[in-house]
Amino acid sequence: MLTIRHLTKTYKGGKRAVDDLSLTVKNGDIYGFIGHNGAGKSTTIKSVVGVLDFEKGTIEIDGHDVKRAPLYCKQITAYIPDNPDLYEHLTGIQYLNFIADIFGVEVREKERRIREYAERFEITDALGDPIGSYSHGMRQKAALISALVHDPKLLVLDEPFVGLDPKASLTLKEIMRELCSRGGAIFFSTHVLEVAQKLCNKVGIIRQGRMVVDGDMDQLVRDNSLEEVFMEVTENE
Repeated sequence: MLTIRHLTKTYKGGKRAVDDLSLTVKNGDIYGFIGHNGAGKSTTIKSVVGVLDFEKGTIEIDGHDVKRAPLYCKQITAYIPDNPDLYEHLTGIQYLNFIADIFGVEVREKERRIREYAERFEITDALGDPIGSYSHGMRQKAALISALVHDPKLLVLDEPFVGLDPKASLTLKEIMRELCSRGGAIFFSTHVLEVAQKLCNKVGIIRQGRMVVDGDMDQLVRDNSLEEVFMEVTENE
């Protein structure tokens, strides 16, 4: 579903944020992407979804190059940044309808999905309110629903659990598993290593732009915790 080969991204001034990074996320995978602040996680994610250009390497989504077939890749992908910007002057329902219409979701299916996810995230009563009045957690829920409304094949999330209450976090984990059971895939960054260990079947650890660990969670962790593995590889490197 997602293949990154030898990705390199250098910012002005010569800072290399991502250095020859490769990874693969297959259908059904929940891939946890972890690393210290500034390690290159967000740069990698923004390159995957087309927010950032990159000078070396290739990225493919569902077998299509993100530079050669950007529209197709965006049509089957959903992306939520770590601090999503929503249209604050719109009500929640207006925003969700707007996003669904962009992706061409049929009216009845759009209404069904919005109703289902709003109920699951418990924001149905707030959909008529302006997004500008939402708390951080409410905005995060609205952003998640907007990402799910077109039933993406690939869900790309940057710190998705930040700001969510425990029940909403549990709901999101359930939805992530459901999406993968239907053949989709998830690539997300997180600092919550306990969540990553329980939720993900694949994990990648990045340090100073380079991948230092990439593989199956069970094989990498074994009798240790992901936190112990993370500290060992990042300190030793």
